[in-house]
Amino acid sequence: MTERSLTSIQRWLESYCGQTAVVAAGVIVRSEGSADAVRMLAAIEGALLLTGVAFFLALGLEPAVSWFVGHRLPRGLATALVFIVFLAALAAFVAAAVPPLSQQAGQLISQAPHYIEQAQSHSSTIGKFNDRFHIQQRITDAMNGAGGSVLNEVVTAGSAIFTAVADTLIVIVLTVYFLVDFPRIRATLYRLVPRSRRPRAILIGDEVFAKVGAYVLGNVAISVVAAVATGVWLSAFGVPYALLLAIFVGLLDLVPIIGSTIAGVVVSAVALTVSLPVCVATAVFFVIFRLLEDYLLVPRIIGHVVQVPALLTVVAVLIGGDMLGIVGALVAIPIAAALQLISREVLFPRLDRA
Repeated sequence: MTERSLTSIQRWLESYCGQTAVVAAGVIVRSEGSADAVRMLAAIEGALLLTGVAFFLALGLEPAVSWFVGHRLPRGLATALVFIVFLAALAAFVAAAVPPLSQQAGQLISQAPHYIEQAQSHSSTIGKFNDRFHIQQRITDAMNGAGGSVLNEVVTAGSAIFTAVADTLIVIVLTVYFLVDFPRIRATLYRLVPRSRRPRAILIGDEVFAKVGAYVLGNVAISVVAAVATGVWLSAFGVPYALLLAIFVGLLDLVPIIGSTIAGVVVSAVALTVSLPVCVATAVFFVIFRLLEDYLLVPRIIGHVVQVPALLTVVAVLIGGDMLGIVGALVAIPIAAALQLISREVLFPRLDRA
């Protein structure tokens, strides 16, 4: 809708319908513009999400880069060194984990018919659970409900893997750019604040960045502890695929509140293939570890920095998960911490003075 057509409509409404219609037309035009903006944001949702994840990771790696910069290394070299250390650690982990993972994956494939036979047996523990809860029938119905041929499923899976790899590479590249230009980006953000309020904005902003960075590093550290503890427990009780399940637990533990719970249920179900007592003991282990994580690890590692109440944590994770899925649940707590800090330093003092 051009400016000339809008002027013509306004004149016609003024002549025949009065000022009220003109106001209504303005509301309609503004609504149309808002709808266009919403459609535009929906179109670039994927790019915005990848950019947000990259910036979030950059905030988590910023303390390490700043440490090297503080020891008189150029920022570009410090960023490269941090990524070299990270990639070296990742390569060492992959080199150590791939052989046992391949072995355990092969064992899982070879033992699949045995597990199916156990599920169909009415005398085994798994068979009794299957008879009571109809697990096998539910899985079969879900697979049949998906529809499509095997070729279509393979193509879909291949496309999903390619998209995931491409998105990962994009996030890595964006993270590097954010880290290299982080001081300039931060200075630009602060310049958007009026000069008279800029010093206070810098203090609050630096504290927000510190909270987010501490949360990212602390959350990764807690997930590593969860993975190691799970691997040791499963190996001690002879639960199959211990390394595979430990990595699974570590990845899901990155998601606050719900991640470790889902991982515990899955791992306990796998422990049921050993025996019912091992399954119950594994479930108890995850309950105890969750309590230790909530009341010991989280307060000591990231609690004193983030300082988000338990109720606000649960609400933030639920809202973030509904809005952006797993990514939203990951970034919900640091965003809640930032909003809490801004409210305490800016909003509440203004309300108290009003």
